[in-house]
Amino acid sequence: MAVNGTAAERALITLRDPDSAAAEAYRTLRTNILFSSLDRPLHTLVLTSTAPDEGKSTTLANLAVTMAQAEQRVLMVDCDLRRPSLHSLFGVPNDRGVTSALLEQSEGPLPIQETGVAGLRLLASGPLPPRPADLLGSRRMGALIERLRGEADMVLFDTPPVVAVTDAAVLAPRVDGVLLVLQAGHTRRDRAREARQMLEKVKANIIGVVLNGSRLERGYNY
Repeated sequence: MAVNGTAAERALITLRDPDSAAAEAYRTLRTNILFSSLDRPLHTLVLTSTAPDEGKSTTLANLAVTMAQAEQRVLMVDCDLRRPSLHSLFGVPNDRGVTSALLEQSEGPLPIQETGVAGLRLLASGPLPPRPADLLGSRRMGALIERLRGEADMVLFDTPPVVAVTDAAVLAPRVDGVLLVLQAGHTRRDRAREARQMLEKVKANIIGVVLNGSRLERGYNY
């Protein structure tokens, strides 16, 4: 496993301490997602939040690790074209990625990178564009999503907070489901309601909510 560096060590609890309660929570999340899609299989999933610093990228990375550990082929796609972070978590370059694939329109191999975790790959953001929402809502993006479906069993898209900018709302209707990430003690209830309403307005399939930073009850061992 080649992932290293302090950012990855702090964020990737599923690799650093796989026996911890937090790692088990991510495995439970993985199981819940798989069972929620028995009738309607999920192959593409957007993760978003209501505001910055609610842990959406960390959640996506750890969820991706647990899915790969369950012998799924997993592809992370960094569509946060404003503050990309997945390349930093996994210690890979960000010189080419989503924006490169969209602008080049090449039939050649996509600039997908190995992460050092078996079964887990990353398509980084690439150079940041001036109008991210326009790029994510383009026909080229639709074609790229269809191409990415064939690259893995599960494709996880990281997007900016849905209340802050329109990027996630533009991308959400194009994928199979959306997972909303909230932060205990940080996310405002009105913002959470607004995020849900914005996603429902574009007819996104909200499959659930992840609550980060909640207290673990003492004495709860199972």
